[in-house]
Formats: sequence, structure tokens, C-alpha cells
Amino acid sequence: MVSSPLSDQIFANRQIKLDTLVRLRWLAILGQTLAVVFVWLGLGYDFEAVLCLALVGLSGWLNFYLHFQFQKSVRLSSLQATVLLAYDSAQLGGLLYLTGGLQNPFAFLLLVPAVVSATTQPARFTIVLASLITGIATLLVFFHQPLPWTGGTPPDLPVLYVAGIWIAVILTMLFMSVYAFRIAQERHLLANALSATELVLANEQHLSNLDGLATAAAHELGTPLATIQLVAKELERELERDDPIREDIVLLRSQAERCKDILGKLRSLSGDEHNNFTKMRITALISEIVEPFDLFGVEIIQTFPDDLSNQPVLWRNPGLLYGLGNLIENAVDFAQSCVEIRARWTDNGVSLRISDDGPGFADAIRNRLGDPYVTTRATKNTNEPDTANRGPAHVPPGNALNAGGLGLGFFIAKTLLERSGAKVSIANKGTQQEARTAKKDHEISGAVIDIYWPRATLEADQ
Repeated sequence: MVSSPLSDQIFANRQIKLDTLVRLRWLAILGQTLAVVFVWLGLGYDFEAVLCLALVGLSGWLNFYLHFQFQKSVRLSSLQATVLLAYDSAQLGGLLYLTGGLQNPFAFLLLVPAVVSATTQPARFTIVLASLITGIATLLVFFHQPLPWTGGTPPDLPVLYVAGIWIAVILTMLFMSVYAFRIAQERHLLANALSATELVLANEQHLSNLDGLATAAAHELGTPLATIQLVAKELERELERDDPIREDIVLLRSQAERCKDILGKLRSLSGDEHNNFTKMRITALISEIVEPFDLFGVEIIQTFPDDLSNQPVLWRNPGLLYGLGNLIENAVDFAQSCVEIRARWTDNGVSLRISDDGPGFADAIRNRLGDPYVTTRATKNTNEPDTANRGPAHVPPGNALNAGGLGLGFFIAKTLLERSGAKVSIANKGTQQEARTAKKDHEISGAVIDIYWPRATLEADQ
């Protein structure tokens, strides 16, 4: 468990509620009270039961104070939460001191505050709390009251056995804390990344809806605009050439024609003037996605089977458009001169390969691509354009630390494509030895992304 700025930022947005800690402490108070009363009155063991109940009562008083002094919705800072968890550790340490130290079978409850901290607090605060618990456990090895036992004579446990309990407590605390921290961190990262994916998809859906609105508006405005053009043309015919009003009529007709051209462009935004843009053949869909990148100075080659009669007809959904567009944009960004998009299909499946002649994927991140926040880019660079949305896919020679990004681009693209039923795999051209040799000699290697859909899942009803 290593503290990092990223983990601190993630857990800073996940502040624990005061009411959560208060409720957990009530459970602890209930369990401690029942255990003390049962051993004292039920089993009749002789120990400092009154002092134990006093410590339990102190926790109860603290809970009442927090309940009436603060609102339930209050969220604690990392420092405040750590202080409260440190109190819980100290209070439990006091109870264990009065009841046999680490010989008490309930000594493993010392792990609870550390695990709670690991799931909700940045690493450095959990490390501080774990250090405190380690100190408490160490003191309990040497300083404690006798273990409550029948007849008042507790068993004499060997020092080596008690030392083994101490080691077990510490190792278990470390393992569970690190495990809980990693699980919580991955869950928060995934949740944040999925939120970003949903936002991108919503934006794409919004743009798609705007296309439809533009088409409808262009259609509705077409009729009155045609009437204006007709009336202006008739007035222009009836007026003499030297009539001062004729110039205004000519201007009116020219502006009406300009409006007609603008409406024609609005219709073209949706790709089809007849509202059939919800379904497209795969060749047309790929051509539409590729079109914005034709001016980037990189040749984009589209390869399709010779027989196009049986090509799939797909839903033109924003997720598919964005996912493929993101991968193609990434390939164009890092290609030397050429990107190839090759589509193949059978009755059972549809495959798409996007390859470029760039440097290929970095070995260090190739196996982790598709996870959120995986990137080889530095967090800040003022000399390079923002490429955060292009993902971490390639590493240009000499530029591995020169670009900024969050590492979400490839994750979002992969997530959206997998939602459409696709399987996405990545590789470099040639064997690993060939790729290493090419990079060493500054030769071109290249990246390959293969996407496969079951045709029944992808294809629209025709």
C-alpha cells in the first residue's frame, strides 16, 4: 500500500459520513457490553469489569455527543476520520489491557479500524493508524492484566506463543489493509471511469438528437422559404431594371437562396435527408467515421471484400461511432504515413482490423490497456496539444513523457464497443523480437487492434 497523489485524489472524493462511524461504534458498544456482562455475570470470572464497562460507556458518551452536536449528513475529512478510528483503537486496546492483552481471543478486533480506514481513507492516513495499532499490540504483549479465567488462575501461555499471536495480528492487519485498499481503489477508479464513459455516451446521444432536430427544422423551413423565393422572383420580373426597389428584391432573393443552401447543409448533418440514418451498411458507417480524419496528412486505406452484397447493416448508435472513431483517431495520431482499416464478414461474425505504421504499443502497458487510468503520458505538458481523450495506446519515440492524459480514451472506446457485443484485442505487428528490433533501429513496427462481433448481435433487422 503506497501513498500516491492519484489515490489521495480518489479517496478525497469518498469522504466517510460521520453517521457511518457512529453506527459502527454502536455495534461495537453492543458487542463489548454483551461480552463483558456475559464473562462477568454469566461465567462469574473475576476481572476489572467495572473499568471495562466504564470504557464502553465512554464510547457511548462520545456517540451521543457526536449525534447531537453534528448532523448525520456531515462527511468527515481524512484527518477527522483517522482521529475517530484512532480513538476506537485506543479504547479497544484499553479493554484488552484489562482482559489479558493479546491472550484475549478478541484481540483480532484490533484489525477493524485499520480495515475501515483502508477502504475509505488515503494510504498515508491508514499507515499512521496501522502504526498506532502496531504500537498498541506491542504494548499489550508486555503490559496487561491477567486473562479472566475460571478459578482466577489463567493459563500460563509461553512467551513464544504470545509473540506468534502478535505476529499474526500484525501480518493479518497488513494483508487485510492492503487488500481492502486495493479493492476500494480499483472500485473507485472503475466507478469514475464508467461515469466518464456514460458522460461521453450521453454527449454523443445528444449530438445525434441534434442531427435529427436539424433535419426536421430544415424540412419544416423548406416550404416557407420556397414561397419567399417564388414571390421574390415574381416581384423581380414585374419591376423595371431602373426601379430602386428592384435592388432590394434581388438582395432578398439571394439571401433566400443562401438560406436554402444552409438548410441543405443542416440536412446533410444527419447523413440522410429521408430519416433513414438509423441504419447503415458497414462500408458507409466506416467511411463516415473515417471522413473527419482525411485531412490529417495520413493516408487511410479502407479494405473490404470484393462481394459487398451480403454486407451487414448496422444500427448507427453513438456508442459504436465514438468507440471506433476513438481508435481510428488514435491510430492516425501515431501513424507515420498510413492507417489501414480492413473489414471482413461472414454469416456468423463481423471482424474489423485497425492497423498503423507507427511505433506500436509500449510493452509496459500493452497487457493493461483497457483498464481505466492506464497511460504512459505525463500529467502535464504545456508544449503539446491536449490528447487526454485519445487514450494511452501508443508511445511515439522520444515522446513517452511529453504528453498529458488521464488514460481514459482507450478504456471508454473499449467499454462502448464491448457493450455492442464486441471482443477487442490489441497487438503489435510481427513477433515481439521483430518489434523490439524495429524500435531499436528506429524502423516502423505498428499497432494492430482487432474487433470481432457475432453478426447476430451487431446486425440490425433488415
